Amino acid sequence: MTASESSISLFLADDAATAQLGEDLALALKVGDCLALSGDLGAGKSSLARALLRAMANDPEMDVPSPTFTLVQSYELRVPVSHFDLYRLGDPSELTELGFDEALQTGICLVEWPEMAEGELPKERIDLKLTHEGEGRRAVLTAPDKQMARIERVLAIRAFLDSHGYRSAARRFLTGDASLRAYESLYPADGSDRVILMDWPRLPEGPPVLDGKPYPKVAHLAWDTYPFVAIANILSENGFAAPQIFAADYDLGILLIEDLGTDGVLDAEGKPIAERYRASVACLAHLHSLSIPRDIPVTPDHIHHIPDFDRTAMKMEARLLLDWHLPWKRGTPASDEERADYLAIWDRLIDQLDDAEKNLLLRDMHSPNIIWRAHEQGIKRVGIIDFQDAMIGPTSYDVASLVQDARVTIERDLHDQLMADYLALRHAQGGFDEAKFLESWAIMSAQRNCKLAGLWVRLLQRDGKPGYLKHMPRTLAYLAIAFEHEALAPLKEWCKKAGIGRA
Repeated sequence: MTASESSISLFLADDAATAQLGEDLALALKVGDCLALSGDLGAGKSSLARALLRAMANDPEMDVPSPTFTLVQSYELRVPVSHFDLYRLGDPSELTELGFDEALQTGICLVEWPEMAEGELPKERIDLKLTHEGEGRRAVLTAPDKQMARIERVLAIRAFLDSHGYRSAARRFLTGDASLRAYESLYPADGSDRVILMDWPRLPEGPPVLDGKPYPKVAHLAWDTYPFVAIANILSENGFAAPQIFAADYDLGILLIEDLGTDGVLDAEGKPIAERYRASVACLAHLHSLSIPRDIPVTPDHIHHIPDFDRTAMKMEARLLLDWHLPWKRGTPASDEERADYLAIWDRLIDQLDDAEKNLLLRDMHSPNIIWRAHEQGIKRVGIIDFQDAMIGPTSYDVASLVQDARVTIERDLHDQLMADYLALRHAQGGFDEAKFLESWAIMSAQRNCKLAGLWVRLLQRDGKPGYLKHMPRTLAYLAIAFEHEALAPLKEWCKKAGIGRA
């Protein structure tokens, strides 16, 4: 073991514990990982591999034949997995002929009897040795620090579940997002309803980007799980369908939350269902009529203060278009004059928001974060998730987020219907300034779409995630709608001169 490696020793009391370790490891492994399983005959290597593969497939009955004679069995799962059994390998060099290197580049490799090809396996691998110990087994895991950190995380979550009444619960990968949060589906051993586990470890602050602060602090993004719990509780108290919090470890960043369902607001072809979007707009109209407190108690010793969506945060986000989209679009960065003019325009637009209506804004009220609950009535039909970055700011922001859904095209007729619904509902509440709201909406629509136009490029160039670029045409089309308001004339002209907005 080198200085960059560490080990964990676990006692596995029975076959169920061995299978559970395999299921947990399925949540820790990523593309490029090699898990080398060693141990005598009957030590449990194949049992652990079978449990891992079934968990990865989310299919407890999946046929997992032993690759003893074929030497390798490949599976196209959420991450491709190749299961190697090298017991009958004639020569270590044959590993290349089996396609090991290619399999490792695009997926995960499970290797039984790794000692048969010791010199050919990657040095940066995870070794798991199983030995008999009494009535059970001893598992010793050795891995480079980066992989070991992932393994330690899934084991810490298992310990959390054991201590909160979810011992032996089955865990399955649910989703990851553009952030660093991950989610698991949790199936209690007693057969009760599925629960959602949010895995959100607190991470280092990152490099400073403004006034000595990292980007998340400048943009007021949540750092830990306290804001999620605070907003979930205040929404629930006001009659909205937000997840109930069943258990929390704020230091580890683990939450067990209610599963609101799996139905969304899109049809089978990924197109918006008008009824569900209209219900979501009604939900926002009701939220914007309420008085939401700024300070929300979460625990006896922690109060969450909802931050303002202030000038600094708005400009920081709008700058993404300047810093990422413009150089990508045109091949050259913004000149000093272009930069100064763009930021000055945003200062004037933000000044125009001084007397705009302000209340709780959820920040990402769009299709990925809305659950449709057909069995409920009124605002309870609209399940709301992913609101940890909520702020106090112009209410028009969330309306723009929903009516101009970043992930799915809202055609103009539905766009206009949703706006008309919202305006009618707000007028019915009384005291609503439509003209001021529409000006605020145009500014917030432009701010959000300028941010997204830059974000899609940043995800491509910095984070290696090209899939988000498919949203660019839609984002620019939404920006063009915002430009229809006279308040956006200066920004529209700046974009035209900079060559932004054209296909």
